Amino acid sequence: MKLGIISDTHDHVKHITRAVALFRSNDIGHILHAGDFCSPFTIPLFRGYGMDAVFGNNDGDHFRLIGKMKENNLNIHNEYFETEIEGCRIALYHGTQPAITEALGKCGSYDLVISGHTHQVVNKMVGGTRMLNPGSAHGFDAKATIALFDTETREPEILEL
Repeated sequence: MKLGIISDTHDHVKHITRAVALFRSNDIGHILHAGDFCSPFTIPLFRGYGMDAVFGNNDGDHFRLIGKMKENNLNIHNEYFETEIEGCRIALYHGTQPAITEALGKCGSYDLVISGHTHQVVNKMVGGTRMLNPGSAHGFDAKATIALFDTETREPEILEL
């Protein structure tokens, strides 16, 4: 299965719309969002996909974010979420504490550790664990990026929005 990986959207409707279009054109089966939606009004843009997300440090209104996620049949978890998709063990964490992100990679319990927060793309192996930060879908004054991840080949692809 191909996964769509996105983080730090920070209310950027144009880039979220572009990301979802790229997910659709690449036959993405599920989206993982590493936090920092910021406002609930962007959540419906992800409708029609299965999505699991975690809160980021800029997600202030948890109550309304949870409500909007439920309205759109999407899932948001606290700061950390773990799952297994097609045999790929995944940890999803916003990345606010770099030591926690690194510990998740070094512990050996996951095939893929996804984080965000830094707005910098990271794609490296730590032992048998792929550490993947898709960068920022907002982009701010740099490139806006997302990632695709194939659970069969375990290979990521970084896409610029």
